[in-house]
Amino acid sequence: MFGDDEEVGVKTPPSLSGWDGLDGLYIEEMLNSGIHQIAFDGVLRRGGCHEKVGGGGLEFKGETELDGVSNPGIRVVLVPRTWLQLVSLADQVQVECLGSLAKLKLNSSYFQNKYVSFAALDQFGRAWPIDEVQAMKCGYTIFQDAWGNIELRASLVGCYTQIVDDRQFTLTIQIQAATHPEMHNAALLNVPVSCSYGPWQTREIVCETNYMEVSVRRNVPLISDGFVQDQPEDWASAFSEVKTGTPSIWQIIFHMDSGNRLMTVEEAQAAGYGINMTETRMVLRAPYNTSQAQKVEISGIPFSSVRSSTYYKQRWMFFIIDAAVACPIDGVTYTRETITWTIPKQVSLLLIGAETIKELRIELGVNLYKLSTQEIKSRGYMLASNKDAIIVKIPIGALGGNYKSHVVDGKLMTTYRINTFVEHLWEDNSRGITKHLILKKISTPLQLAPIRITDYTKINLKLFNATVGSFLPDVDLVGVTVGHSGPLPLPEAEKWSCKIIEIKYPDGSKDYLVQISFDSPGVEKKYVPEHFRNYTTNLVLQFIAIPQGEIFEVPVPLSALVRDAVLPHAEGFCDNEALYLVVKRGNVDQNWLPFVGNTPLTQETAQTLQYGLQVNQTHLVLRVPKLATHVLLEEINAFGIVTAFQLQFKDHHSQIEMIEFTISCSFSPKDLIDCQPNGTIAVSARMLVGMPNLDLSNLVLRDKRCKPASVTKAGAIFLFSVNSCGTTRKFENTIMTYENEVLYFLPGQTTPIYQLKCACQYFIGNTLLFQYSLAQTPPPSILPGTGQLELALKLAKDQSYRDFYNHTEYPVRGYLREPLYFQVELLHSQDPQLELLLENCWATAKSDRNSFPQWHIVVGSRENTADSHQTIFHDVPNTSVPFPTHLKRFEVKMFTFVVNSQAVQGEIYFHCSTVICDSTQPSSDSLCIRLYTPRKQRAGRSTDPLNDIQGYVSSGAIMIGRRNNS
Repeated sequence: MFGDDEEVGVKTPPSLSGWDGLDGLYIEEMLNSGIHQIAFDGVLRRGGCHEKVGGGGLEFKGETELDGVSNPGIRVVLVPRTWLQLVSLADQVQVECLGSLAKLKLNSSYFQNKYVSFAALDQFGRAWPIDEVQAMKCGYTIFQDAWGNIELRASLVGCYTQIVDDRQFTLTIQIQAATHPEMHNAALLNVPVSCSYGPWQTREIVCETNYMEVSVRRNVPLISDGFVQDQPEDWASAFSEVKTGTPSIWQIIFHMDSGNRLMTVEEAQAAGYGINMTETRMVLRAPYNTSQAQKVEISGIPFSSVRSSTYYKQRWMFFIIDAAVACPIDGVTYTRETITWTIPKQVSLLLIGAETIKELRIELGVNLYKLSTQEIKSRGYMLASNKDAIIVKIPIGALGGNYKSHVVDGKLMTTYRINTFVEHLWEDNSRGITKHLILKKISTPLQLAPIRITDYTKINLKLFNATVGSFLPDVDLVGVTVGHSGPLPLPEAEKWSCKIIEIKYPDGSKDYLVQISFDSPGVEKKYVPEHFRNYTTNLVLQFIAIPQGEIFEVPVPLSALVRDAVLPHAEGFCDNEALYLVVKRGNVDQNWLPFVGNTPLTQETAQTLQYGLQVNQTHLVLRVPKLATHVLLEEINAFGIVTAFQLQFKDHHSQIEMIEFTISCSFSPKDLIDCQPNGTIAVSARMLVGMPNLDLSNLVLRDKRCKPASVTKAGAIFLFSVNSCGTTRKFENTIMTYENEVLYFLPGQTTPIYQLKCACQYFIGNTLLFQYSLAQTPPPSILPGTGQLELALKLAKDQSYRDFYNHTEYPVRGYLREPLYFQVELLHSQDPQLELLLENCWATAKSDRNSFPQWHIVVGSRENTADSHQTIFHDVPNTSVPFPTHLKRFEVKMFTFVVNSQAVQGEIYFHCSTVICDSTQPSSDSLCIRLYTPRKQRAGRSTDPLNDIQGYVSSGAIMIGRRNNS
C-alpha cells in the first residue's frame, strides 16, 4: 500500500528573496539547515516539495496507515513510528549509481514474503511515502523480478534529492518490512544514496516504465552573432499567453492539437505532473496517460508525447523554457525465437527547428548496465541503426533475461522477461546535444510450459520411479495427493510410502523425483488375465508459483504390468451327503465376491439355502447338500448319477465373472428313489445339464403309458406300484429287488437318450410256497437275440503298443511321473461296423472295481479335466490292426493317488466301462450321441460308492513306486 496523494512544488530560485512586489511574503532563514523555507497563502514551500499548514503549524501526514497499490506483487504501507525497529543495512540493500538514475536492490532472502513500504526522507528527516502517483511525480520506479528481488530506481533530479552544483546528488530512502499486513514490529532501514553525475547534455529525456522525464538547461546563453529565428517553435506559440499571464509566478503552457492549456505549477502538480528546478536545469515529469499527453504514431509505432513551455514574467522581462518529451509505448514484436524492438528516430516533436542532425552514439544495455560490442555479440543480441530507426534483436532465452512462471486457468505458463534500454545521443543545430534514454521492460506472450513425466519404474524393486519437470526456480512443490488422500504436505506423504526428491540443475531449473512403493495404500492393483497384475497410481502434485502464490496441479499417472498374479485355487471332495469346496485365496481376488448362479453368496444366503459357509482372509470353505438347489445333474451313467456344483467369483464393481470352480461327484441313483413300505416307488427324475431342451413331461417308465405324477423346471416325479409300469423283480436269498427305468425317447426313435435305472429292495422274512405247472412250449421260431462280446484291457510296455504285459508279469511296477500305456480291445469280432467307445475309466486300490476309494481317469469318453495330469488319447493307425475302430488307446500320467490327504501305497487297479456302437447309425443309442459339457475348472475327483455298474474290463495290479532320484 502507498500513502495519500502529496503535492510536489517547485524549488524556489535562489534569487527570490531579492525580488520586489511579493505582498504577504515573509522569508525565514533556517541557518541550521542552510535551506530556505518560504510560506505564503497557507502553503509551506521547501526543498522542492510543500505541504499544507493550518493554524500556524504543519499538518503531518503519514502517521496513520494508508491504502493504495504501488506495483503488482509488492505491498507497501506507511505505519506509525512506534511500530518501527531499526535494523542494520548489512547485505540487505545494494545501492548503485547508473547514469542519471540510482538503483536500490533489496536482498530477496531477507525481504521475500514480507510486506514492504518505501518512503523518501526530506532534509528535515520527514518521511514521504512513495505510492504509485508520487512515484510518477517524483521519478521513482518500483518493481519485482522473477526471483522475488525488489528494486527501486530513482531519478537523480527527483523529489527530496539534495543537489550540489547539479553534480552531487544525495537522497535517503526509508524501507520498512514486516511479516504482518498491519506492520507490527516492522523493521526500518534508512538507506543513504549518494551519486555523482555529469556533465549534463543540453536536453536529457528519460523514458521510464511508469513516467516520462525531460530535463533542459535553463541558464540564458549569450546572444550569438548572426542568430536568425526562421522556424516557429513552441515558445513562439506561447508568446500571446505569456504577455497576458499573471506576473511574478511560474506558469506552464501545454501545447495540444486542440489548443493550448495554461496552468500554474500547483495546477500542473494536481494534474499528476512533477516539476523541479535546479540551479541550472528545469525538469518536467509526466505520466504516460496524463490528459495533456498526445498519442501519435511514428512509422507505425505509438508514442506518448507532452509539449510544454514554462515561463516566469516580470514587468521588464519574461523567461520561457521550452520542454518537450516523447516516449515510445510499444514497438516490440515476437517470433518463437526472437524479440525485435524497433525505435523510430524521426520523432518530429523532438526535432522542431532542427536543420542538421548528427548521430553521436547508440548504446544498448540490460538492467541499467551498458553492454560492449563484444558482449552484445557473445549474447546473440543485435543492435542495428539506419536513418529511420534503431533495431534491437534479442534471442528468447538469452543471457540477461529470465523466464517467469505463471498460472492461467490452472495451467503452467511461462514468459521470458528482460529489462533492456537504449541510449541515443544526437546533436542538432537547434538544441545542441540530446540524450534519449529509453528503458523497456519486455515480456514475451504467455507460452504453455511443457511438463515432462519420465517413467523409470523398477519392477524388480516393486517401486514406481519417475521424474517430473522441468520447472523454473520460481516454482515450488507444496503438496501431493496419494490415492484419495490429499493434498498432503511432503513430510506427510512419506507416511504413504511416497518419497519426493528435488533435483536442481546449474541453470536454476529443477525436476522432482517421485518414488512410491507398489505396496503403498495409494497404489491400486488390478488383475489382468491370465498371470498379471496391473499396478496403477494417480498421484497429483501441487505446485505454487512465487511470488504470486498461484497454485497449479500436475497429475502423474503411473502404471506397471507385473507377472505376479496368484489366482485363487480350489480343492473339492464329496461324502455321502454333500459336496465340498475349499478355495484358497490368491493375491488378485480381494474385490471378488462369491456367487451361486446370479445370487451373491453371503452368510445370510448360505443359511437360507442350508449351505455351510466359512470365510477368513485366506480361505473360503463351502458345504453344499448333494441335492441342493444349485446342484446340477450332469449325466446318468454306469457309475450312477453325476452331479456338479459351480461357484463363481465376480468383480465387486463390474459384476464380471473372473473365475469359476466346479466340483463333480457321483452318487447312487437311490438318492433319487424313495422305496415306500406299501410297495409304492417314488422316483425323482432331474433335468440333465447337457439336455436343456428336454421336455420332462414326456418322460416315461418301461411301460410308456406311465407318465410323471408332477413336473417342474428342475425335474419330474413318478409314483408307481412295484406291480405296475413294467417293473421287474428278482429274488436273491431273502432280498426281492424291483427294477424299472425312467426313459426319454426322441420322436421316431426306439433308443432312449435319457435312462435312469431305479430299484427297490425288500427283505422277505417268510417263505411262501406256490404250486406251478410248465406252460406248453411254444413252437420254434427265429427271433433276434443277444450274445457276448469279449473285451480286454492291456498294458503296453511303451508307446509303440507292440509289446504288452501278460498275466504272469503282474503286478507291474510303475513309477511316479512315468506314463502308463493302456489299450482297450474288442476281441473276436470281425464286424467293421462296430466301434468301441470308452465311457468311463477309473482306478481303485483293490481289484474289486466297486471298492473305494476311486479315482476317475476318463469321464464320459473324455479325459478328466479336473486332473492336473490329464489322460492323453492316442490314435490307432489303420495299418497296425485289421479293425482300428475295435481299439482305444490312452496314456495315463502316473500321479499320487490320495485319500484324505494321504498318498496310497501299494497296488492300483485300472477299470473301464465301454460302449459298443453301430458306426453306421450312431444315433440309434443314447450313449453314442450324448453331449459332453466341458467345465472351466474341476476341483477334485469323486470317491463315492457306485451301484449297478455293468460291462467292465479291468487290468492287473500295478505297484506304485518312487525312483530314488525323484
